[in-house]
Order: sequence, then structure tokens, then C-alpha cells
Amino acid sequence: MNTCTRSGIRWAKKPKAIDGGIGLLCLALAGVALADDMEPRRWTPLPIGTNVVGAGAVYTEGDIAFDPVLKVEDATVEVETVAVSYLRAFDFFGRSARVDFLVPHQHATWKGLLDGQSRTVGRIGPADPRIRFSVSLAGAPALPPDAFRQYRASHPVQTVVGAALALTLPLGEYQKDKVLNLGQNRFVIEPQLGVLHSRGPWSCELTGSLLFFTDNNEFRVDKKREQDPLFALQSHVTYTAARGWWLSLGAAYDWGGESMVEGVRMRDLKRDLVFGTSAGMPLGRSASIKIAYVGIRSKETIGADTDSLGLALSIRF
Repeated sequence: MNTCTRSGIRWAKKPKAIDGGIGLLCLALAGVALADDMEPRRWTPLPIGTNVVGAGAVYTEGDIAFDPVLKVEDATVEVETVAVSYLRAFDFFGRSARVDFLVPHQHATWKGLLDGQSRTVGRIGPADPRIRFSVSLAGAPALPPDAFRQYRASHPVQTVVGAALALTLPLGEYQKDKVLNLGQNRFVIEPQLGVLHSRGPWSCELTGSLLFFTDNNEFRVDKKREQDPLFALQSHVTYTAARGWWLSLGAAYDWGGESMVEGVRMRDLKRDLVFGTSAGMPLGRSASIKIAYVGIRSKETIGADTDSLGLALSIRF
């Protein structure tokens, strides 16, 4: 067996046929990462001029199921993610709008048995950053803080309809001669439509998304990887107390996204059930803390089941 060491992690060079099998793992995990977009209150209006900076950490672990012919068993993944974020709310032609930036850094470790022998692969570095622009189409006029508070007090029942466009940038760590990477080496374009209905302390939101993927022309050095669009639907129910703390429950489902390498279908169609809960609590007048759990369960025989626990701090000014 030919082995070498990279970043303190021992990994093994494998025959080409098995390397292609590991490629299925990479494709499955890409879909899981995209499904892990369970953010409640994304359509909640904010006063114009609001800025929010944040930092957080997420720990993810899970099991991976391969095609049995690949002879890969007991495969698992662990990912440690730290991220910084920035949000700004502003007036967009009289409507409430916001732009969000997220910049993550990850340490991922894949483990499993190949023909009964233990294998471990690790990666450390930046992951792909994400930008999202959203605007209200109805129900949320652009207002400064004082007018915003008066409007909310006089409208205890409110419905907001919004549209958004999210863009994932191919700036994460990517080695074209490796199949397992933190970055995807391609753009992900995600238009969204959402509805938020608030009634007193309760709110319910529904978001529909369609993800488009550009081609990765450096998959396994010089191969072309394509992927069909991925459809996603998610909903959240949130209770917000008078003192500012809140609790949310959510569920989502995504389907589609089968990929091709050099025109060959990879049989990695995605059908994932996603569920989660999160809670936030204010710390003084401008800071808040959030804790969240997200679980993903694949409904296909080839896929991944993961559990994530995250903690974040944000400061509003």
C-alpha cells in the first residue's frame, strides 16, 4: 500500500476504480451541504440602516452510504466549520431589502473501510463563501427605526412576500487532483421565493428554492462534472417573546440534483429530509446569541445522514 501524510492526516492512494467510487461520496456531500440552509426568520423585515456582524461555529457528523459494489463500508464524515457573517438592511426603491455575506472555514475528515482496511482523508481550509440579496415584494415597506417600530406596533398581523437571489462563489480550497474538497470549484445560483405571515408573537414562513450549478471542468484534474438543478422547499414556525428571545422549529425537503461526469450519470439523485430547531436570546441591547440543531436524512440508498450543532454570536448596530 502506497501511503503519504498531508496536514498530519494519513491517507492512502487508491486504484482508479475506487477513486471514482470516492467521487460518489463527494457528490453526495455536496448535496447535503446545500440542503443545510435551514435559516429561520430570513424574511423578517429590519429597519433600514441596520447592520449585523456575526461569528459562529458548527460541528457536523454523519454516516455515508455507498453503492455496495464499491466495497466501502462504515463511512463517516466529521466537519468543523467556523464562519463570519455580515448583514445590511437598506431601502430598495421603497421596499425593505437586505444583503447577507457568509465566509466559512472548515476542517473535514472522512473515514471508512475499503476492502476491510481503514482509510482516512482530511482537508483544512476555506470553504465557498455565499452572498444573498433579498427584497420584499409586498407587506414590508422600507422604514427607519422609529417608523419601523410604530409600523410593527400598528400591524400585529402582517404578511410579507419576498424574493431573493443567493450566489455561492468558487473560492474555497480546491485541489483538482483530489476528489474530496472543501470547495466545489463552480458557482451555485439559487433564486428563492418566500412568504412570511406574522400574528402577534407567532410567525410562519415558507421558502421555495431552485439551485442551478455551473460546470466544474477540473473534476479529477481534467474531467467535466455537471449537475441537474436541485429543488428545495422549507418552512419554519417561530415564537418570539416580549423580551426578545425566540424559538423556531423547521423542516425542509430537497430533490433532484443528479450529476454527470464526462456525460455519465452518477446515480446520485438526491432526496433529503431536513429538520431542525433553533433558539435565540438577546445579550444586552445590541448583541444576541443563537444555538441551532439541523438533521439531514437521505431518502436514497446512496447518500448521507448528518447531524449538526451550531452556536453563533451577533452584534447589531
